[in-house]
Amino acid sequence: MSSIPATAPLKTLVNAEHRAVAGAFAQDQFDIASPWHYHDMHQLQYAFEGSIEVEDKSRRSLLPRTLAAWIPAGVIHRTSVHRVRSGCILFTPLMVPNAGDCVRIVLVSRLMREMIIGAMRWQLGKPLDDVGDAYFRTLALLCREWIEAETPLSLPTSDDPALHAAMSHTRLHMATATIGSASAAANLSERSLRRRFQSIAGMGWEEYRRRARLLAAVERIANSRVPIGRVAADLGYESQSAFAKAFRAFLGVSPSAFRQRD
Repeated sequence: MSSIPATAPLKTLVNAEHRAVAGAFAQDQFDIASPWHYHDMHQLQYAFEGSIEVEDKSRRSLLPRTLAAWIPAGVIHRTSVHRVRSGCILFTPLMVPNAGDCVRIVLVSRLMREMIIGAMRWQLGKPLDDVGDAYFRTLALLCREWIEAETPLSLPTSDDPALHAAMSHTRLHMATATIGSASAAANLSERSLRRRFQSIAGMGWEEYRRRARLLAAVERIANSRVPIGRVAADLGYESQSAFAKAFRAFLGVSPSAFRQRD
């Protein structure tokens, strides 16, 4: 992960004289990276389509539409987007106290997604009407719950060319990828790739593949009616029971219970 420059440009998203209690905005972006910066408001960032990479001082994570990033006010971070249609919700710090001091990755429920979509009605910088005020105060209360349930499913990313190649290969071929095929994609020996994963990504290749598979499973279970057994087979699990065990270990619920969640 890149270090934060000592002279990192810091900026606020909204000027003090235009500060709102809360607000939202949507945007379509293609392969854009921001510099290191911070906001004077808490931020909930979500990709309706595509994916977002978010990095703070401790980690860099890839977020498809099943995950959202909670970025507390004052936390230095940077983001990059890849063919994204995204939504961003902002709150003044008093609306969500004890919001933390680092980026948190949260699993997006149907309720969260619909609330984010609904919030786009009130654009940042415009005064909130009575309905908007009630809406954002309710959303802020929900955010307090959501950020306490951070998910372990986010994937680390890297600017290291070899590691990036191995990660891309693993995500593209989750059902069949092996340490050997990932090493070939990275043009490294298996031993070197294992060491590089551990030193840069903070986890082994097998753990990376497991998270990638489960994140893909969450996407398919949440957004399709594909039978769970088919999801397991498509992602390379040897049996539906093995898949269910891995899924429950990470998310605390069975795949079928997850499909029925709010």
